[in-house]
Amino acid sequence: MHILLTNDDGYQAAGIQTLYRTLRAKTTHKISIVAPDSQRSATGHSITLFHPLFFSEYQLDGEEKGYAVSGTPSDCVKLAVQGELVPKPDLVVSGINQGSNLGTDVFYSGTVSAAMEGVILGIPALAVSVASYEFVNFEPSAEYLAESLDHIVQGHQTGLLNINFPGNPRESWSGIKVTRLGRAVYDNVFERRVNPRGRVYYWQCGNLSKDLDEDTDLRAIQENYISITPMHSDLTDFKRIENYKKTFQKHTV
Repeated sequence: MHILLTNDDGYQAAGIQTLYRTLRAKTTHKISIVAPDSQRSATGHSITLFHPLFFSEYQLDGEEKGYAVSGTPSDCVKLAVQGELVPKPDLVVSGINQGSNLGTDVFYSGTVSAAMEGVILGIPALAVSVASYEFVNFEPSAEYLAESLDHIVQGHQTGLLNINFPGNPRESWSGIKVTRLGRAVYDNVFERRVNPRGRVYYWQCGNLSKDLDEDTDLRAIQENYISITPMHSDLTDFKRIENYKKTFQKHTV
């Protein structure tokens, strides 16, 4: 199997480099890396249209290549697959991200968006995060993925799995839960400031309110479970289609 690794923390980030080394050591899969050349967190599913994409090439073990790209996480996957930087992968793995990607935060996440770009291009994908900024040891989550990857992929032929690991040592994990996306609501505050030259600017900050219902990813991580949430790219609200058909069939243009 050929695996494409990407992320939003940057090519040299500890998460993706730890995952690469662990997969190389513990599996026989071919692995390529195409990732942003610097930090691109919270870029969502943005792509670059009005600027060129530059890249630096790195030699990996074996015949595979690594590329650090000047664009967004989604750019990296599009360029890797449609630009044929690397052979078409069988699986896209985005991460390991520093910090959680839970609940409605997935709409802002460059990590999840890169994985979703793989899904859009017809490639199953995993988005992988460690739900902490303080716990910086990626070995436990990388080793779990290496040990479980074939089992995960066997039942995952399409779509995206959003996987969040607890931010603590493996012996502290409670187990695994398959979850739904919870709701993370930010009560944002925009603090108005003035710089020394008199120009007004704003800092965004605020408090987070979490949906901690029993079956949510947010609750699972709070209780030290690995959270696995199946996702897909179709945002259609199928339950409301028939209602809207009835509503609009009465209107003419």
